[in-house]
Amino acid sequence: MKNIRLTSLKEEGKTVVQVENVRVGEGFCVIAGPCSVETEKQTIETALAVKATGAHMLRGGAFKPRTSPYAFQGLGLKGLKILKKAKEVTGLPIVTEVIDTRDVPWVSEYADVLQIGARNMQNFSLLKEVGKTRKPILLKRGMNSTIEEWLNCAEYILDGGNPDVILCERGIRTFETYTRNTLDISAVPALKELTHLPVIIDPSHSAGKVSLISSLSLAAVAAGADGVIVEVHVNPREAICDKDQALTPEEFGGITAKMQRLHQFMEGSL
Repeated sequence: MKNIRLTSLKEEGKTVVQVENVRVGEGFCVIAGPCSVETEKQTIETALAVKATGAHMLRGGAFKPRTSPYAFQGLGLKGLKILKKAKEVTGLPIVTEVIDTRDVPWVSEYADVLQIGARNMQNFSLLKEVGKTRKPILLKRGMNSTIEEWLNCAEYILDGGNPDVILCERGIRTFETYTRNTLDISAVPALKELTHLPVIIDPSHSAGKVSLISSLSLAAVAAGADGVIVEVHVNPREAICDKDQALTPEEFGGITAKMQRLHQFMEGSL
């Protein structure tokens, strides 16, 4: 980091972000759920399935920033109400994206963790606004951003008075076209050297392919990440968006079991 001392830089210890009964940064946290909230049935069935197979929190998009203005943009308030019902049924805390400063106060009424997506990593007005909340923030890395730029964006949130920031490496854009993005697995140990903030991995957006998600998830555990956030859909073939990277509940359960065993081995409890 250059010339300026950031509050996100590591001194002693580390930050553990408390989300109801989940402690991100202590143990290994698994966040799972559909890319988009499509229907109440789809969301609740997926929520029940991921809880049964190892998820600690439920992810789901009510607002979807899409490359094309004609693509599905999410259900908005209706989607948030569906997520709230899914939480009532399962008890899982909710992680959902907020994309507009005007939406922060009322999205905060439904969400337990506010996600700032890759396209909004340097939306400084939005970062300042979520910095005023007392909701934990999941800050995804921009697809073209350096680690220094990413940490400076976390700094906007911390400087606003919100200490609860979770960093999420979701892959960066390179010349490679086989994968949707290129997972920068080296970002995990690098951030562990640099910052006290917890770091998780998004293998779904990194890979863009179901066949690669297991390996990338295990790589996250091996690299020392504090968790993963993955896309799971009760019926991926019918998913409105990102169906190629959505796991079935059965696939998710298999991957979660492997991650748990590897984490236990690395912690010396096996």
